[in-house]
Amino acid sequence: MSPVLGTVIPLGLVLLVCGAQGYLLPNVTRLEELLSRYRAEPHSRVRRAIPREDREEILMLHNKLRGQVHPPASNMEHMTWDEELEKSAAAWAQECIWEHGPTGLLVSIGQNLAVHWGRYRSPGFHVQSWYDEVKDYTYPYPHECNPWCPERCSGAMCTHYTQIVWATTNKVGCAVNTCRRMTVWGDVWENAVYLVCNYSPKGNWIGEAPYKTGRPCSQCPPSYGGGCRNNLCYREETYHHKPETDEMNEVETAPIPEEKHVWVQPRVVRPTKPKKTSAVSYMTQVIRCDTKMKDKCKGSTCNRYQCPAGCLNNKAKIFGTLFYESASSICRAAIHYGILDDQGGLVDITRNGKVPFFVKSNRNGIESSSKYKPSSSFMVSKVKVQDLDCYTTVAQLCPFEKPATHCPRVHCPAYCKDEPAYWAPVFGTNIYADTSSICKTAVHAGVLRDESGGYVDVMPVDKKKTYVGSLRNGVQSESLGSPRDGKAFRIFAVRQ
Repeated sequence: MSPVLGTVIPLGLVLLVCGAQGYLLPNVTRLEELLSRYRAEPHSRVRRAIPREDREEILMLHNKLRGQVHPPASNMEHMTWDEELEKSAAAWAQECIWEHGPTGLLVSIGQNLAVHWGRYRSPGFHVQSWYDEVKDYTYPYPHECNPWCPERCSGAMCTHYTQIVWATTNKVGCAVNTCRRMTVWGDVWENAVYLVCNYSPKGNWIGEAPYKTGRPCSQCPPSYGGGCRNNLCYREETYHHKPETDEMNEVETAPIPEEKHVWVQPRVVRPTKPKKTSAVSYMTQVIRCDTKMKDKCKGSTCNRYQCPAGCLNNKAKIFGTLFYESASSICRAAIHYGILDDQGGLVDITRNGKVPFFVKSNRNGIESSSKYKPSSSFMVSKVKVQDLDCYTTVAQLCPFEKPATHCPRVHCPAYCKDEPAYWAPVFGTNIYADTSSICKTAVHAGVLRDESGGYVDVMPVDKKKTYVGSLRNGVQSESLGSPRDGKAFRIFAVRQ
């Protein structure tokens, strides 16, 4: 047998002219944001070949699409991420050559390519575009799917689709690189974003269908031991978790309404009196000028506080400079440090453990006091406000780190609820995986109205063992079991 790649038509050519929309629409206002996503900063650690959130999006979407093929597949294998394939994809992406890798490489692996510039396209967009070639494919063999691509593609293409759904291909590794100059079908593109995905074992063998049809998982290889998940042959693995200790911030909480998770049969119960609607939870606490840190901050990290106006001339004491003793006024410490003025506003604080002494100083109209004995301390920091789109995640914005991570207060646009899950997923209930869309999560959690959008606060926390999906406020969140990496977050309403 000979692979399809041995024919005149390279597997990866492409989406640009053959059915994709919007690839040549430049949007300079977002170009720098796009480039910074894939460009390593000077003097920083070398980045992976692809950001973690993009890696998870690509893998999640591959498995989701493979599990929903029609006609259904009886031997479709669950796909995993392979770092060696990622490295080989990175090596080719660095070449910035718009064609497939060396023939010797592609004998053992398959490859899909995509490139764009101008407005931002997530890797998931390209994967979905590859899969959408199904419209030109008739199972079990291509039907009128034989494009002619000497300089531009003309005619239908489907080999990206068949590689994605090739049943025995169970590993993928991708890389993204920003090419300063790249020749694409004779045109020179500047600052082109190049996506390369390598697959193993490779697919697209001439004369073979991509998968066997039948009841899902009915013809899985014996090595899977009968395991099946989401219509895919799945090998159960055991992971050893360390005991989980969630270090949550103190928040103003209200009782959580009883959830009906998607896979649980609702119980039949006798009618009861209607329950009172629970109050909305807020991360930001409204405090007074004389509120001390030790009175409000109980966890390993602290919350966001709303200080009133008029604290400059209040008599509440503060001790220290930069590091403030825990008996200090939060709001006056924020003015002393220069975070706030006498008009009040938002401030974040971070606990820093014991400090041997605290030094007085006179700053911004407030004189602090000295204290020469070890005591708990805290620092103050400014709260930023940032506009988001429907797709931004906490993993992108402010992933959890110890001892504390403070996220900006974010403003969400309206109408994120109906964004597709492969672009704007939501994982979990009450506590969400940090790969979830912040703004779509806000609708699910009930802290925003979809038709209006608005401001929300997010609190990064450590990862959970599992995330349970549920249907809330018109948004279906997904379950996620045994996550290998990534963190989590909670989301809160903002007082109007």
